[in-house]
Amino acid sequence: MSKVLVFGHQKPDTDSVTSALVLSYLKNQLGLDSEPRILGDINNETKFVLDYFGFKEPKFLNDVRLQVKDVDYTKDCFLHENDSIYKGYKYMNETSIGTIPVVDDAGKYKGAVSMKDVASNLINNDLRKLNTSYDNLLEALNGKEILRFDKEIQGNIISPSYRSTTFKENIKIDKESVLITGDRHSIIEYAVENSASIIILTNGVKMKKEHLEIAKKNHVDVISTKHDGLTTANLVVLSNYIKEKMKTKDIVYINENDALGEVLDLANKKKYSNYPVVDNDGKCLGVFRVSMAYSRHPKQVILVDHNEKEQSVIGLDEAEIIEIVDHHKIGNIGTNMPINFRNMPLGCTETILYLMFKEHNIKIPKKYAGLMMSGIISDTLLLTSPTTTDVDKEALEELSKIAGVNFREYGMQMFKAGSSMEGKSISEIIHGDFKNFMVDNQKVGIGQVSTMSTEEIMSKQDEFISELNEEANEGYTAIALFVTDILKNGSYIFFNDKAKDIFANSFGVDNIEQGHFFEGLVSRKKQIVPKLMNYMDN
Repeated sequence: MSKVLVFGHQKPDTDSVTSALVLSYLKNQLGLDSEPRILGDINNETKFVLDYFGFKEPKFLNDVRLQVKDVDYTKDCFLHENDSIYKGYKYMNETSIGTIPVVDDAGKYKGAVSMKDVASNLINNDLRKLNTSYDNLLEALNGKEILRFDKEIQGNIISPSYRSTTFKENIKIDKESVLITGDRHSIIEYAVENSASIIILTNGVKMKKEHLEIAKKNHVDVISTKHDGLTTANLVVLSNYIKEKMKTKDIVYINENDALGEVLDLANKKKYSNYPVVDNDGKCLGVFRVSMAYSRHPKQVILVDHNEKEQSVIGLDEAEIIEIVDHHKIGNIGTNMPINFRNMPLGCTETILYLMFKEHNIKIPKKYAGLMMSGIISDTLLLTSPTTTDVDKEALEELSKIAGVNFREYGMQMFKAGSSMEGKSISEIIHGDFKNFMVDNQKVGIGQVSTMSTEEIMSKQDEFISELNEEANEGYTAIALFVTDILKNGSYIFFNDKAKDIFANSFGVDNIEQGHFFEGLVSRKKQIVPKLMNYMDN
């Protein structure tokens, strides 16, 4: 069973990243095998937090779409290129799969063979050639080893139909000769004296002692079978290496990481029933049968710090959500089954997790307490945000004691690290913490950046406004960036020019100007978005 994936929203901030790490730890303590992930690049503030408390950045999660590996495809279903056609035929019958992948010694995919290919090759190709192994011949003939000198057997198949003298006069025997015969001892003598490649004795015939000695001297391989001549001849042909009959061109194979939907689209076009499955190294894993596409095991996920599709991972509809822990308004995510949905009006998701640790009576390790403390500091702007509750304050006090860190001094260091805009483009700053909202079928985008030094951003005001105006053409009715000054406990606003009246009316400011400062306005969730919604809904 795959690990349960725990992740925050598409624009990872300190709360979403630390919450994923902390909740994954808690779930693992409770017996659930989980793993934290992120959906995008982390910001400078979050990097500071992870480095400070000694955590590695969680792995990136691109999507949770169903993949081939999430389906019960037939694993370890393949033939080796040196297996016989006979073995391949039996294997196809046993598995009821008409097309089987073929691999080399390293398990790498080489091609595929089907019943149709085998039949066509047997009918249309030269049946007198043999290229196989001694073992393949033994297996196909249910034979008995008499003499063995060679691992590989190659040559032209000869089954005498002449009288002995005519045969010797017309048929040349050499190291390329594969002789199938019964008790025709003079022909056997002729074959061993001329160093035939192998002699296959039919009907359980035994070779004369003197002929056996010559065969040993000349290194002639010998096999005995109880089958009659005609049956033996047919089985010898079937003992050929299956690689001689496999197709290597125009074979469609798939990767275990391919999206199931894309594979089914491909199958609908190609009309094949079976597809070889390989991994990223080209190793064959088995066969995907279209008929098994609905025997699937969706990825199990836990969402933290969000509960809206637009903010979540690609392919969420194809995953199984087993839990949500969030402190935002309830969004548009639905589930097929009842789940644990923990949604509380607190300043930070980490505060909810703090309560969950207490409820389960699980001790919070020092470094995880540091993560939780950081999330609360970030989301409540060091307890100054109007979203802050008494529970957030209580949690922060206790977590800072467990972590052994003065949260006020640490918080200022954290904000300072996160405030740096060095190396970031205008677009990256706008979208560093950005969320989309639909208000009465109108798309609204709100970015927010918190800083201890607003001069760096304010000096590029014209560039921010130009970028917002350009991005508004991508279907936005209104788009804005709020620059939150942590020290002044307020925010400056930049917006697209066409939405000037929307922002003026939403915030009750006559003739609002770019760069207007709102004292005490620091929360997108509790102050900014509600005001926009109240105006635009009317």
